[in-house]
Amino acid sequence: MALSLCEKMAFEQGKTHSRLFPDGETYLRIDTPVQNRHCVVLADLSHPDDKYLPLVFLLATLREFGAASVGLVAPYLSYMRQDRRFIEGEALTSRIFARLLSAQIDWLVTVDPHLHRYHSLNEIYSVPTRVVQGAPLLADWLKGQTNLLLVGPDAESEQWLAEIAALSGHPFVIGSKTRHGDRDVVVTLPDLTRFYHHVAVIIDDVISSGQTILKCISALRLKGIQGIKCAGVHGIFADGIDAQLMSAGLDELVTTNTIVHRSNALDITDLLISPIGECIRLHETLA
Repeated sequence: MALSLCEKMAFEQGKTHSRLFPDGETYLRIDTPVQNRHCVVLADLSHPDDKYLPLVFLLATLREFGAASVGLVAPYLSYMRQDRRFIEGEALTSRIFARLLSAQIDWLVTVDPHLHRYHSLNEIYSVPTRVVQGAPLLADWLKGQTNLLLVGPDAESEQWLAEIAALSGHPFVIGSKTRHGDRDVVVTLPDLTRFYHHVAVIIDDVISSGQTILKCISALRLKGIQGIKCAGVHGIFADGIDAQLMSAGLDELVTTNTIVHRSNALDITDLLISPIGECIRLHETLA
């Protein structure tokens, strides 16, 4: 994605060198001159605990060396899950992470962050943000296919799935999900009698543990649906769950390239170009 963005936006691809010292600390060197230049850092923030400190070192060093601005393009933005205290004493990590990251950057561009109880990123991020929607990309992929039934695993997905269904022209149904733990979920689907001869496409924004998708596959099988595909924006696929999903009977597994994975069949790059340019111009205006 970095090379593609550089080519399409006429950017120079900056060169850095990093490694770990024997004690696990990060060594970082920036080899490209950055003084008075707008710097765009592209970072997939899945598995963020391993990536956060090296990212902060890079962002801070770019500022120290006189970058005109430092923007972050995080196709997948982590630490959005804990948006309230479900149990007394819990850390509100979404707000903490947003505050820490905002202190290091001038703007942020991301793709389909997990906005559940927050209405926008501006509620927790103090810098200008732009959100790219993955729905049009999924809809374009679905348009070329026939006899599909789109399936949302839970009520949270209804508004998002309804948009994809409207854009692609396919019918959709929404299941209900009961979560008993991170990997313990139950998915129930409505009557699918009239869709026996359709191919079901399970649509989700983030596929992390994959348990919801697994249970949705089982529920579809119980309803007599034979052909099943799955498409998502962000494919984290913890603990190698992608292999289990295919073994469970998926005919096809498709994701965008917000997180690098062999299922990446949809390129989000072109949708990032306009918001990146907009953020750079906004910073120039404010400066």
